[in-house]
Amino acid sequence: MTQTEQIPAEAVIHNACILDGDRATFAEETADTWIAIAQGSVTARGRGDGWKNRAASASGDVIDAAGGFVAPAFVDIHCHGAGGASAEDGAGAEDGADAIDAILDVHRDHGTGRLALSFVSDTIDGLCRSLRAGAGIVRDRAMVTGLHAEGPFLSPDFKGAHAPEVLTSPTPEAVEALLEAAAGTLAQVTIAPELPGALDAINRFTAAGVRVAIGHTAADFELAAAAFDAGASILTHAFNAMPGIHHRAPGPVLAAAEAEHVTVELINDGVHVVAPVARMLHELVPGRLALITDAMAATGLRDGNYHLGSLPVEVKDSVARLVTSDGSPGAIAGSTLTMDKAVQRAVAEVGLSPFDAVQAASLVPLRAVGGADAINLLAIGMPADLLLLDDDMSIRGSRMVG
Repeated sequence: MTQTEQIPAEAVIHNACILDGDRATFAEETADTWIAIAQGSVTARGRGDGWKNRAASASGDVIDAAGGFVAPAFVDIHCHGAGGASAEDGAGAEDGADAIDAILDVHRDHGTGRLALSFVSDTIDGLCRSLRAGAGIVRDRAMVTGLHAEGPFLSPDFKGAHAPEVLTSPTPEAVEALLEAAAGTLAQVTIAPELPGALDAINRFTAAGVRVAIGHTAADFELAAAAFDAGASILTHAFNAMPGIHHRAPGPVLAAAEAEHVTVELINDGVHVVAPVARMLHELVPGRLALITDAMAATGLRDGNYHLGSLPVEVKDSVARLVTSDGSPGAIAGSTLTMDKAVQRAVAEVGLSPFDAVQAASLVPLRAVGGADAINLLAIGMPADLLLLDDDMSIRGSRMVG
């Protein structure tokens, strides 16, 4: 196989380390495991020389992983766009399908097998239009696991790259409108818990099966803890658009660390969170860190001028920032990160093991939005959505079912 080649539909991969399973029982990362796939599923896996009998009786390719890694395809639960398109473009009557395909193609090329389409803040009517269109996308494209409404229930003091004029409180009417528009496809909603009605909204969303994330918030430790007690279970892009950690004001990050059911998102591009802080976060929430991209339309393209929602964005040196009227650097506006780069940085810069990095990019985020009960994403009978990684965690080959 050449670099980033498509893995055949029927294959046996050996001389590999399979980065999948329970951390407590995971064997040391030695390349003596193998896996067989056919007809879109994992058909067998084992250790040692058992692959030889499997290969002799099968008609597919035999792939020597050369001591590399086999990993589940990545899962991105916070993704706004790529390839020049945004999630909102999918609501377009004529070219909406092309916009969504542009997004999916870029992220698939970088190892993502499933993602949640994320919408920035809009009026309730505007967001409902996007969610209705998004519901059809979820039904039509297996790669899209659900929708994420990042707002408009956000703090104006921590708005980041969200248009301030559309931010609002989560009234019961607004909550019901979003649930109705999404028709069961809303996987996640981000809320600032200090807003009037927020705790009631958290209860309603969670009762409807929607995971509630705390983010773009001025909440202190106590209020964030109350929101997690009320059912919120995700912290949106930790450290960004929220108070940081102070020794007398620990803030929402430590509230999330102390709530053991909470998954903590990390944009691991080295810009949103620098490596030493990312390392600290991993140590604070072992097994609960979810790598995300927060990718916007410029992802996969060159520097230049773009939009995030209604706001103009300039991408310079691959960093996206809002365009300000006086020309000064604006707020960070999403990222141009891809999941493969997030995983590579997690190992090379942050210091995670290959196993922990892959778990943070697959099983942990999938569980966070209710998409996985199993420990093994590559167990026998599971979809053959997998990646073959070299020892530097770069993608050598991939197989995506969806």
